[in-house]
Amino acid sequence: MSNSKVIALFNQSGGVAKTTLTMNLGYQLAQRQHRVLLVDMDPQASLTAFMGLEPSELAETIYESLMVGETLPIHSDIYQMDLLPANINLSGAELELVVADLRDLRLVEALKPGRERYDFILIDCPPSLGILSYISLVAATHVLIPIQTEYKALKGTELLLQTLARVKKRANQELQVAGILPTMYDGRTVQAAQSLQSITESLSEIARVYPPLTRSIAFADAAQQHQPLAVYNPKHPALKILTEVAQGLEALP
Repeated sequence: MSNSKVIALFNQSGGVAKTTLTMNLGYQLAQRQHRVLLVDMDPQASLTAFMGLEPSELAETIYESLMVGETLPIHSDIYQMDLLPANINLSGAELELVVADLRDLRLVEALKPGRERYDFILIDCPPSLGILSYISLVAATHVLIPIQTEYKALKGTELLLQTLARVKKRANQELQVAGILPTMYDGRTVQAAQSLQSITESLSEIARVYPPLTRSIAFADAAQQHQPLAVYNPKHPALKILTEVAQGLEALP
């Protein structure tokens, strides 16, 4: 197996900027001369839409690779990244995988050819603890955890860490936490500052906690234009943190 890093962006909560990060970190890595594949494992297919494809018009997606063993239907060179798209068919896989043979290894097997071709494979996991997230974690070498800077987000990480421990115990003993990235930070509120402090204190023993990404409409505006933030707004302050995270991913063992 090659030295490619397969990084799952995972948090069972929605609205933590997983999809935005997948696209933007992929772009940062591509700018740093890495070969990057983005994998959309969310039936909502937001990543696929952000990258400029219309999910409902796709004849083949990750679903066919998982359930039929078809070759990867990769869309090449979208802002120097390749994409393995999804659409609503993937929600059917949630049910079908329950009784499928070797279900835990379905994504591992599907991505095997990609491990030879790419330096980084970034997986946008669905916002759930269901089977699609589980097989994504089984296929990953590392997991990057975006976490919203609010009190209830920290409470939810207990469940998230239990899931990681479960995967690590049996299905993927090599899985490492690549880092924790606080998102949606609003420095004007006391609550956000307290939450950031709690996240840093309680999670820094698990992995590196990156500086927070401030809440910004620019990410949504860029996604609407099907562009990475660095293309849409090359001077945006968030790019400094995205670059730091990309450098951290490069340095992973």
